[in-house]
Amino acid sequence: MAAAKKAVLELLVGAVDQGTSSTRFLVFNSKTSELLCHHQVEIKQEYPREGWVEQNPKEILLSVYECIEKTSEKLQRLNINISNIKAIGVSNQRETTVVWDKITGEPLYNAVVWLDLRTQSTVENLSKRIPDNNNFVKSKTGLPLSTYFSAVKVRWLLDNVREVQTAVEEGRALFGTIDSWLIWNMTGGVSGGVHCTDVTNASRTMLFNINSLEWDKDLCEFFEIPMNILPSVRSSSEIYGLMKVGTLEGVPISGCLGDQSAALVGQMCFQDGQAKNTYGTGCFLLCNTGRKCVFSEHGLLTTVAYKLGRDKPVCYALEGSVAIAGALIRWLRDNLGIINSSEEVEKLAKEVGTSYGCYFVPAFSGLYAPYWEPSARGIICGLSQFTNKSHIAFAALEAVCFQTREILDAMNHDCGIPLSHLQVDGGMTNNKILMQLQADILCIPVVKPYMPEITALGAAMAAGAAEGVGVWSLEPKDLTAFTMERFEPQINAEESEIRYSVWKKAVMKSIGWVTTESSESGDPSIFCSLPLGFFIVSSMVMFIGARYISGIP
Repeated sequence: MAAAKKAVLELLVGAVDQGTSSTRFLVFNSKTSELLCHHQVEIKQEYPREGWVEQNPKEILLSVYECIEKTSEKLQRLNINISNIKAIGVSNQRETTVVWDKITGEPLYNAVVWLDLRTQSTVENLSKRIPDNNNFVKSKTGLPLSTYFSAVKVRWLLDNVREVQTAVEEGRALFGTIDSWLIWNMTGGVSGGVHCTDVTNASRTMLFNINSLEWDKDLCEFFEIPMNILPSVRSSSEIYGLMKVGTLEGVPISGCLGDQSAALVGQMCFQDGQAKNTYGTGCFLLCNTGRKCVFSEHGLLTTVAYKLGRDKPVCYALEGSVAIAGALIRWLRDNLGIINSSEEVEKLAKEVGTSYGCYFVPAFSGLYAPYWEPSARGIICGLSQFTNKSHIAFAALEAVCFQTREILDAMNHDCGIPLSHLQVDGGMTNNKILMQLQADILCIPVVKPYMPEITALGAAMAAGAAEGVGVWSLEPKDLTAFTMERFEPQINAEESEIRYSVWKKAVMKSIGWVTTESSESGDPSIFCSLPLGFFIVSSMVMFIGARYISGIP
């Protein structure tokens, strides 16, 4: 028995899961999909101006190294030899953009995060260049012309950061999403690092043709981005290079997937029509459409789902993207201060069991699918003297569920066959009230695996299945079926529709709050013309309101 267990443990796969809020390294048993060990480090987000969101690329890289080393130490304390790790996969936040110097290895600017809004004027200027530009972009990429994607972030860096301009002119600049930045450094950096990405991440740049599976010359010319700074594009499952640093030196890096594609693989959604929803910093619902590109008529994205090997076919997905989900809970903690930890939201919501007519639209970065409306901003409406912080906490959870309902409705229209249940994953799914609310608002069962680390599992599966590694089989008959927790709807459809209709009314009130100039300039001079009394009254209102919401007399 012990010998058999030891033989199984010899085939382990590690996965880097680099998300917007944190970095983790996890190690799985390739035969049972069991999670053996992991370590996590929270990542800082910087907000230099209103609507801007940045992260330090070096902090991200160091967090990956720290997680790998800490996890290796934990494995050794479990008497598991780290030489049993046969491959490493990478899953990453998508669209977040890094440009660095290939000579020095230094970032030329902070990473511009996917939900950053500074490029709205860039988008509007590009929109004016040719009358049919959105169809021109969407027909090639499956994406609308939006601040969300990498191409406009690179364009902004080229227009506004002298260090980037100079490095491009001198042939020293490299561009990549977070996966490219990590793999380049992990495989040697300035000493021969591999500059590559996979098809899932490339498909989120707005520079990649999802039909030809190549960087598109016409798109690069449209955005005026030189093609020599782009990484090579590989499949999601092949050996890119060997780890050159730390305790796992020599281990092949052989899997790479954008986080939402990784979750689709981890949920084993390999058949047409299978879908999953991931609740992380944002919320992302993907439906596998197989080898066919399905273009949405209801505000969804067409994207590459995965390509699990150089000689394997590419599969596509329809995607609905919500910018703010878990980030809303973090905002309640860090900005509003009504909770000390994310776990407290469930406790507060449970105390009241209702929002008491309070609705929260967390359009902090505008609205993504199905609206694609950058002018929207967050609002809390339906407040009364009875409203307290528990009602706001409940409304925050409902907001995540209502946003998912909007996406699911759009996906059902595009696919023509409504989902009978929703597979879910991500950190927020640990919140049982959220999961029950989701089932109630969708009026269909919500199903989650007891093993929550689905995104990392998908990256590990891709890495372990790569040619030359071969320790993980992706054949459906060999895949382990996870034990699932199921949440059935507990309210009638009529009540759900009433609550949903009020939510839609609140969404309409959130749209049109900002103009391009006010959302991008961050110019404090707009406040200079306001009378001093405005600031005194505003401060008093905010102070009294915060005390009231927090329950302070």
